[in-house]
Amino acid sequence: MTIFRYNTTVHRDWVDYNGHMNDAAYAAVFSEAVDAWMGFIGLDEKHRQELSYTIFTLETHLCYLQEAHEEDPIHVSIQVLDVDHKRIHAFFSMKNSEEETIATSEQMLMGMNTETNRPDAFPSTIQETLDKIYKEHTYLDKPIQTGRVIGISRN
Repeated sequence: MTIFRYNTTVHRDWVDYNGHMNDAAYAAVFSEAVDAWMGFIGLDEKHRQELSYTIFTLETHLCYLQEAHEEDPIHVSIQVLDVDHKRIHAFFSMKNSEEETIATSEQMLMGMNTETNRPDAFPSTIQETLDKIYKEHTYLDKPIQTGRVIGISRN
């Protein structure tokens, strides 16, 4: 199986007045993980320029499940839930050193032609990589946080 893992440590400036990682820092780590994952699938800086192609985030839904503290090692993995010719429905999981999920980020990503600044089909080599990963991930259980809706339950 094709496995992606983005590793980092909770930086001092990510910790807020409550003594744990600030909500914006979780979003920043997920954003960094998307950038690293782009390189993993073949869209590193060199190839983004050569192909005039990148990936934009269209939508994201974060769930904060546990606290992280300064200098805690954390890592992010991805599960591709769906893919077509220009979109990726991705689910990122952030875990601590005990492999406990501390946050998740469900995202819709869109392939973009940087010359036209318009959505465009993935370059063939990227599409092949995405299709391979998606095929491998179809056997994984769907994460419980997938497709969550924000609202107050009224019984």
